[in-house]
Amino acid sequence: MDHISNICLVEYAAPALHPLLAPVLVAAGYPSPAQDYFDGRINLNEHLIKDVTSTYIVRVSGHSMEGAGISDGDELIVNRALEPRDGSVVVAVIDGELTIKRLRLLPGGVVLQAENPDYPDIRVSDPRSLTIWGVAQTCLHHL
Repeated sequence: MDHISNICLVEYAAPALHPLLAPVLVAAGYPSPAQDYFDGRINLNEHLIKDVTSTYIVRVSGHSMEGAGISDGDELIVNRALEPRDGSVVVAVIDGELTIKRLRLLPGGVVLQAENPDYPDIRVSDPRSLTIWGVAQTCLHHL
């Protein structure tokens, strides 16, 4: 089961403190004709954080969500104000532990689905034992 190894509240920082980011797509094959275009700094908070009062960053520990592109050590931007839906990647509390899984709302009940065949899905027999802590919006994947 994947676990959360760290939770941090997102704080707003002045745009000048963010790294430079080119506001154009960068080709991974042939060079882009727009490669010399640069229009200043971009505030990453404006692009990644929809609601600063309910957004946290959690660090992933484990491999059960690798099929969803979420690897051990990645950080997830999680919004606690979003309504979880079928198919959402969520941070769930089950039996007092935090875990990251895909939420499946089935006619027979709730399933927390792993995205790695080496890990079992978690079938929630009593929905009262499950709390959805937040909905993952973005994965910050390390190279």
